[in-house]
Amino acid sequence: MVNTTIKTTKSQEVFAAAQNLMPGGVSSPVRAFKSVGGQPIVFDRVKGAYIWDVDGNQYIDYVGTWGPAICGHAHPEVIAALHEALEKGTSFGAPSVLENVLAEMVIDAVPSIEMVRFVNSGTEACMGVLRLMRAFTNRDKIIKFEGCYHGHADAFLVKAGSGVATLGLPDSPGVPKSSTSTTLTAPFNDLEAVKALFEENRNEIAGVILEPVVGNAGFIAPDAGFLEGLRELTHEYGALLVFDEVMTGFRIAYGGAQEKFGVTPDLTTLGKVIGGGLPVGAYGGRRDIMSMVAPAGPVYQAGTLSGNPLAMTAGIKTLELLQKPGSYEYLDRITKKLADGLLQVAKETGHAACGGQISAMFGLFFTSGPVHNYEDAKKSDTAKFGRFHRGMLERGVYLAPSQFEAGFTSLAHTEEDIQQTLVVARDVMSSL
Repeated sequence: MVNTTIKTTKSQEVFAAAQNLMPGGVSSPVRAFKSVGGQPIVFDRVKGAYIWDVDGNQYIDYVGTWGPAICGHAHPEVIAALHEALEKGTSFGAPSVLENVLAEMVIDAVPSIEMVRFVNSGTEACMGVLRLMRAFTNRDKIIKFEGCYHGHADAFLVKAGSGVATLGLPDSPGVPKSSTSTTLTAPFNDLEAVKALFEENRNEIAGVILEPVVGNAGFIAPDAGFLEGLRELTHEYGALLVFDEVMTGFRIAYGGAQEKFGVTPDLTTLGKVIGGGLPVGAYGGRRDIMSMVAPAGPVYQAGTLSGNPLAMTAGIKTLELLQKPGSYEYLDRITKKLADGLLQVAKETGHAACGGQISAMFGLFFTSGPVHNYEDAKKSDTAKFGRFHRGMLERGVYLAPSQFEAGFTSLAHTEEDIQQTLVVARDVMSSL
């Protein structure tokens, strides 16, 4: 049962102190609640589908540490595996059997991946794949999509989503023009724009990178034929296709978006779920491309904590849990109930809204829509979303603190959690 009234005195005190210690009081911008107003709650612990703040308030959580907690927070089997692994040490900086095990699981699951390299974050994975596709094609330019976020590397901070969209920054100071001069952008779901870029830059484009389902400009699904069209265009112009599945990997299907939509890219980036809640990232793809990565080839990339035994352990156990029969059917059922329910509540309370879900990923925009790309998403009533977010939080439901972020469910969420969330949503929307 969620709370109807909460007090956050301790959270406010902790956050006030944090602002003197860290820029904005946080370690990642969207956590500061800048786009929704108010102050963030300070977490104390998490378990299952719930979080507790330092004031002792309980919330139903639809952020799930931004995606990794697909089995629920602090799953007992994951925790037990980590306890056992801790006894052997927290870091090796050397090969371990665990890397082999998780690598085999990833390769077996993800259609595009024949070889994989583990790193420490999604940002690192995207940095690695950027260097790799340029080296393999001997071309410098890349195409990304407006509102798609691929980490905070210089070349990707052009019309990026996520925290950049939240803060209203088109890019970032400190990024030299030379770093972004080879980054071309197009609207998501616009094949003609992509084709025009290829025509204008013949034999110069190394590849196309995208979130196959956008989660960092809010939840935006690909139009029918869009991913297939990108596959055809990249083949036609001799470029590589890269799916950034840091968010969608193992979440919208066990084999990610490429399994869900039946489109196989050349390279894929992963993160979040494959670390079971610990810091992790990975990139992989065709063997002939991945063989260029050092020490097998000349493309350098390294990391002290890459392949960390704790992250590998948590990832292995999480993927094992997801392999249980019915897991994805359950995730799809409860998430559809939530997404459809939110739209119905909005309609009945007189609010223009659109959104949807795929498996355990969902979104809600306060605009009549439809939303096909970032420009459409920006038509949303962000002030209304801010009031909605605060109202839900005050009644014990934790949503992503930005109109431009997708939401996540987990195997730990129950039908009762969803129903209670919709009851709260009706109460909040009625008062907006």
